[in-house]
Amino acid sequence: MILPLSSYSYRTWGIVFALCGVLSFSFRPILIKLSYAASPVSPNTLLFLRMALSLPFFLVIAWWLRNQQPALTRRDWAAVAGLGFLGYYAASFLDFLGLQYVGAGVGRLILFLYPTMVLTLAFLFLKKTPTRREIVSLVMSYAGIALVVSDQIGTSGEGRLVLLGVLLVFASALCYAAYLVASSQVVKRVGSMRFTAYSMAVATVPAFVQFFALEPAGALDLPANVWVYAIILATVSTVLPLFLQAEALRRIGATEFALVGAVSPVSVAVMSALGLGEPFGPRQMAGAALVIGGVLLVSLKKG
Repeated sequence: MILPLSSYSYRTWGIVFALCGVLSFSFRPILIKLSYAASPVSPNTLLFLRMALSLPFFLVIAWWLRNQQPALTRRDWAAVAGLGFLGYYAASFLDFLGLQYVGAGVGRLILFLYPTMVLTLAFLFLKKTPTRREIVSLVMSYAGIALVVSDQIGTSGEGRLVLLGVLLVFASALCYAAYLVASSQVVKRVGSMRFTAYSMAVATVPAFVQFFALEPAGALDLPANVWVYAIILATVSTVLPLFLQAEALRRIGATEFALVGAVSPVSVAVMSALGLGEPFGPRQMAGAALVIGGVLLVSLKKG
């Protein structure tokens, strides 16, 4: 079937938005690793900078959408606050912690598992029995992660730290998966743009409290390159991809977006190997292929 030119252009721009959003978001773990390498900056401080520098954008969008209907009830505000804490603060902080100990490529592969975690949570809490295809997806994905990290985890001190990092990033992905499962109905009622702006703004509160409670007065006395990384992290890898991906989902739907999203862990692995010197040999490539194949198998299921 040949699409009309206007429909073709609409879909093409959707793919462009999806690709740009995925690649922008893919820079996040690399920017975090570069920040850690440039200065002994703590995860608390880096998360604070990311949230503080992105906050004005979300406040402007929240103000712009303030009169959008329907009006939020107390229950809606409670849901937005709770989900913002879980999906944007807790998931981000655990990711920042984990990336102290694992490479950006490995971290992104683990985060990419979240669709399989959504499947598992739906089985545990919504009593949705997985199909054979979904079970194969789970086995492929987690076998891939095991293969990727098999030569890095050991009984040495460094190996135990890698395992800690893997578990922290896994917990981050689990928080994000739980957020997706719990937020679906709220997003339908509130609207995706308004929900994103409000929940991101709310998520800055615990990040601010944590920073001022735990960090010394001179914590923001950082080298100029760390500030540059933080600004790019807050804008190019936080604000921009959230809205690019929202528009892409509206134009091309979740199925095609999942296909484009498969670029993310591959692009991070390649950029990490080239820019950070992280390993990306045959074992990592085979593991990445299993993870991506398993996630796509469940993401692209019919219906």
